[in-house]
Amino acid sequence: MREPFVNRRARDWTSGAPKAAVRDFHRTLPGYAPTPLREVPVLAHELGVGRLLVKDESARLGLPAFKILGASWACHQVVQRRPGVELVTATDGNHGRAVARMARRLGSTATVFVPGVMLDRTSELIESEGAHVRRVAGDYDVAVAAAAKYADADTGRALVQDTAWPGYEEVPQWIVDGYETLPDEVDESLGAAPDLVVVPVGVGSLAQAVVTHYRRPGTGGCRILSVEPDTAAGILASLQAGEPTSVPTADTIMAGLNCGTVSAAAWPVLRRGLDAAISVHDDEARTAVTDLATEGVSAGPCGAATLAGLTAYLGRSGARDAIDLPDDAIVVLLSTEGILR
Repeated sequence: MREPFVNRRARDWTSGAPKAAVRDFHRTLPGYAPTPLREVPVLAHELGVGRLLVKDESARLGLPAFKILGASWACHQVVQRRPGVELVTATDGNHGRAVARMARRLGSTATVFVPGVMLDRTSELIESEGAHVRRVAGDYDVAVAAAAKYADADTGRALVQDTAWPGYEEVPQWIVDGYETLPDEVDESLGAAPDLVVVPVGVGSLAQAVVTHYRRPGTGGCRILSVEPDTAAGILASLQAGEPTSVPTADTIMAGLNCGTVSAAAWPVLRRGLDAAISVHDDEARTAVTDLATEGVSAGPCGAATLAGLTAYLGRSGARDAIDLPDDAIVVLLSTEGILR
């Protein structure tokens, strides 16, 4: 495990970002409802916090992950401007399935590029949504490059990717805007912002949405901790280096977080607004899956990574003081996926 990163000035920064009215759009989707915020008092006692709650994304708009929040808004925006376009993306699983689901709903087609290590069951679920799946000989970053090249080769195709790079920022921002419905629901359920939100990170787009949300003026002093696999800790490496730093990745059970390059759009937001960042081992994620299941929460390894990260962070000497976390803190874990079935 790398040493955690701490930014003691994170809550001094304000995002100043205007808020898009995406939740109004989400309310128009069939089956929309806020996902549960589940209290886990046994784990709260073990970790020494006032309240511990899990934002359970195991059943979001008919899919077992939060990704459709961003994919639905971005696909809607793209197809409104270019009716009939073929939607193209790369994925470690849930984002690609969400894009495929929305393509079918919007009367479009989808082509989804996936890394060579993806489980057959995961690619089959993407295909079940009507998408054409293309497997590449490489990791997630290679799949993204292949998807971008394929999309650029034909004006009838449009890339819907949840990571940004110079010259490709608009669609990833729509995805980030879509994700902000999640912290909106958290605040609505609690009646206020929590003291700490723990968010899993791949390329960093969800964390970008969370930081942007809680760093607007007047949103209080919510702290934000990011968690990623130690086999793909690109954001932690970037924060420690002070600049975007790509890292090689290796197999991990946290497949949806297996990304070695931070999104260019997320980076400046995370650099300024994250309070802390940590990486975790697969064994820690496995333990967290079991602990959450014992409390009645269905969480896959990516979702349970937040519990693993919180446990690892709070177990370090001086960690609470570093982010000024009160003993009676209200802590929210973003469990971004359920168990794959």
